[in-house]
Amino acid sequence: MPAFSAAELAAFNQARELLVGRGLTVLAAWALLNLLGSGYYLARTDRHRTAYYFHGMNVGWGLINALLACWGILHLQFAPPAGLRLAEAVQAQLHDESLFLFNAGLDAAYVMTGFWLVALAAGPAQPQPGRLRGFGRSLWVQGGFLLGFDAVMWGLLHGQGSSWLSLLP
Repeated sequence: MPAFSAAELAAFNQARELLVGRGLTVLAAWALLNLLGSGYYLARTDRHRTAYYFHGMNVGWGLINALLACWGILHLQFAPPAGLRLAEAVQAQLHDESLFLFNAGLDAAYVMTGFWLVALAAGPAQPQPGRLRGFGRSLWVQGGFLLGFDAVMWGLLHGQGSSWLSLLP
């Protein structure tokens, strides 16, 4: 089994935390864009139009994404904990990779739900087809962005981690 020095282990851990921090910054920027952009249009759109529901759903997603990004950023540890062990670093790496991969699966479900809502809106006797279309289109946008974001984050983390995880027995 290769021996990693404390400095090497700290560098691996710091690189992972930095990558996750940059990703969370992108998520926070996306959230802010949704809150400002859709918040602006939500206040100026007729409540009976598809766009109202689209922007309303985007504002909701923006709030949730902002909370998740802030929570994640607050939990980053750019300085490795004292006495960091290899097993802990590997566990943190695999946890982060698994989290982004799991979220990508959820994101695909969001996009598919958007397709279902839009198809449902086209059906006969829908009391509020505009709401279904607006919510569905928002799920396309939000789910699509998040699917790309989570897939890229998983790919970057996996590539970064595989460079040193492959050295393990």
